Amino acid sequence: MALKNINPTNTNAWKELTKHFNDIQNINIQNLDKEVNRKEDFSLIFDDLSVDFSKNRITKETIRLLVDLAKEVDLKDAIEKQYSGEVINVTEGREVLHTALRSSSEDPILVEGKNIKPQIQAALRKIKSFSNKVISGKWKGYTGKSITDIVNIGIGGSDLGPDMVVESLKHYKNQLNTHFVSNVDGDHVSEIIKTLNPETTLFVIVSKTFTTQETITNSETIKNWFLKSATIFDIPKHFVAVSTNLAAVDNFGIDKKNVFPMWNWVGGRFSLWSAVGLSISLSVGYDNYKALLEGAEEMDLHYKNEEFGQNIPVILALISIWYNNFYGAETEAVLPYSQYLKKLPDYLQQAIMESNGKGVDRNGDKIDYQTGTIVWGSTGTNMQHAFMQLVHQGTKLIPADFIGYKESLNGLTDHHNKLMANYYGQMDALAFGKTKEEVHLELKVSGNEDKIESLLPFKVFEGNRPSNAILFEKLTPRSLGKLIALYEHKIYTQGILWNIYSYDQFGVELGKELAKKILNK
Repeated sequence: MALKNINPTNTNAWKELTKHFNDIQNINIQNLDKEVNRKEDFSLIFDDLSVDFSKNRITKETIRLLVDLAKEVDLKDAIEKQYSGEVINVTEGREVLHTALRSSSEDPILVEGKNIKPQIQAALRKIKSFSNKVISGKWKGYTGKSITDIVNIGIGGSDLGPDMVVESLKHYKNQLNTHFVSNVDGDHVSEIIKTLNPETTLFVIVSKTFTTQETITNSETIKNWFLKSATIFDIPKHFVAVSTNLAAVDNFGIDKKNVFPMWNWVGGRFSLWSAVGLSISLSVGYDNYKALLEGAEEMDLHYKNEEFGQNIPVILALISIWYNNFYGAETEAVLPYSQYLKKLPDYLQQAIMESNGKGVDRNGDKIDYQTGTIVWGSTGTNMQHAFMQLVHQGTKLIPADFIGYKESLNGLTDHHNKLMANYYGQMDALAFGKTKEEVHLELKVSGNEDKIESLLPFKVFEGNRPSNAILFEKLTPRSLGKLIALYEHKIYTQGILWNIYSYDQFGVELGKELAKKILNK
């Protein structure tokens, strides 16, 4: 067995944490904030990223005990094993090496005794050369015109990752328009086809097996639409594939030269770093795609080498476990203060909930403690006018990650100042609230003295609601890579602590099997 199987609730650290929780569970962030150096002591800085976790119901002792828990389940060993290519996804007998896809070191990584680094480099060269051809206009369609539109056809990890990154890096896009078709609902593909010209569109079909129901159904529909104006001999100019099933790809009419590799040691929801990210490279250019990988690698090295107490993904994972397993918080909100990141919560839902939504531990035993947090969110300031009412004054405890950028990309400083004032204002409001005395005074000053009694309870904010401030200098391909990798490592950390396998997803299969049976009937 590659990973150790340690039930976290049987560790000394867990017992100590339970005692500690009973002592401090009613602690108030307002009082904690009065500590000298509170912010410095509960902040981590890594290059252009700073993470302030001072607005949490935690003390130094909480962090110390949580770090003890990480040590007691031997997180260090689990991290080493993942990076070195051991079989981490035990139930499927697979290595988990998305980190290798962005590694620039020459050190070999062996899978079944063979160094995979040369394959990775070869795939990157192929992505680069293909992207350059299409973007420069040298790649021609069947009537001799250059490509204007790219359509990525995939679902799950073959859609959510690339779609999120293309949207997030819109500021850096070139002249090509990129579209994504995923849902088997025919309305999805129909609406996208309406906007396209078959002479100038390139389709990227992403499916490891080339049998995924949604992807193949959509690909066949698109191919039939294409063949209304073109012939089967024109398919190689307009269709490429990211797949391992060369026979099926060939059968579809795609030229062998235009097939990009997928590997068994990369899980679908962590595959945007591989050729699955071809649509990203086409949309923003290979140099920006490479910068995305480099940013992720920087976070990989930080996660692998940094002490747990100074390790950003580890600390965020531990804080999440504190709320999930001790406070009984069911969900956490991810709130990016950038409209470019509007698809990030959707992407993280798959990454986190498909990974850690498990009810059986690594021994195959039913779990009697909470795993997998429910993740949701939207962009600021939109969500302030939507669901934040519940986060501020509802009955549920919802820890939140606020993601912000010091600098705006489009230079509208006035807008950006207002956006960031809201970013900080929301976190202060959640943490510190508004007391009866403050509401009383406010109503008095505004001439509503007669309404004090009737309005007072409705206008009080209890506060003491936790948040993390994740702040970057600016949204670049590199900083986005770092952010995505940060959440990937948070997922793995939590999976190790919960003693579950984060990298299989048998839970998606039963519904598919039943759908197939119903369809056959």
